[in-house]
Amino acid sequence: MRYIFVILCIALLTISCSETVARRPVTQKSGSYVKTKTITRNIERVAQEEKALKKVIESDSINDYQSSASGFWYTYVQKDTLSKPTPQVGDLVLFNYNIAAINGKVLVSQEEIGNTVTQIDQSNQDLISGIREGLKLMKEGETVTFLFPSHKAYGYYGVENRVPSNTPVRSTVTLLEIKNQSND
Repeated sequence: MRYIFVILCIALLTISCSETVARRPVTQKSGSYVKTKTITRNIERVAQEEKALKKVIESDSINDYQSSASGFWYTYVQKDTLSKPTPQVGDLVLFNYNIAAINGKVLVSQEEIGNTVTQIDQSNQDLISGIREGLKLMKEGETVTFLFPSHKAYGYYGVENRVPSNTPVRSTVTLLEIKNQSND
């Protein structure tokens, strides 16, 4: 009996000390098809939006639009003639803006939004990335109309009952005041 007990203990120790190996699934899916399909769809959507924005620019013979390094277009409604400085990182800016469809139909008016204060290059989740980037191009007293593709505006989510998802927008922004934080 003792002999059987010793053999059972050795067998139990041998079995319990062996390395546990995870079982592999019979088939493995990498998800690359879904990723590739999503990437392709996004590339096509961006191309369609850029085509629509360029059509708006071409049909506007009054204004001269410039393209930004950040992927949007803009034209000056009122340009600074005194060579004032642009806002720098950390500066507080007071401005107002509206959001419109690219055909000009106002989606969210400046009156509804009111004047806005933000700090340049600081996290502000309420402000779309296009306006945050556009403010850095402006000088105090200037008014600029921006054309933003949806990824620089409200993107996939849009704004409920106001701005549909994946919608390029037009926004007219007036920079009212720059408060330099480094000198204060």
